[in-house]
This record gives sequence, structure tokens and C-alpha cells, in this order.
Amino acid sequence: MSLLRVLLCIIFPPLAVLDKGCGSLLIVLLLTCCGWVPGVIAALVILNKSR
Repeated sequence: MSLLRVLLCIIFPPLAVLDKGCGSLLIVLLLTCCGWVPGVIAALVILNKSR
């Protein structure tokens, strides 16, 4: 996971997981709408899992 991806997760989580597929994008987008922190955590988990 690069530093740029981590910063992108913190600033705008759905954009960080854009290339991981539609399902991941929708999950992170919904969690970000519910609250910023759950979206960031989900994006970091998804990016860390795909390593």
C-alpha cells in the first residue's frame, strides 16, 4: 500500500478503492455517507487485504 493510497483513503475513501471493483466502491461509498471514519476504515481494510 503506497503512501499516496493511504492519503487518498483519508481524504476521499471511495476514490482510493475505485480500481477494486464496483462492490468495494459501493460499500465504501455507503459507509462514507454514514460517516467519514467508517469509510476510511473500510477503504484501508480493502486496500490492505488486496496486497
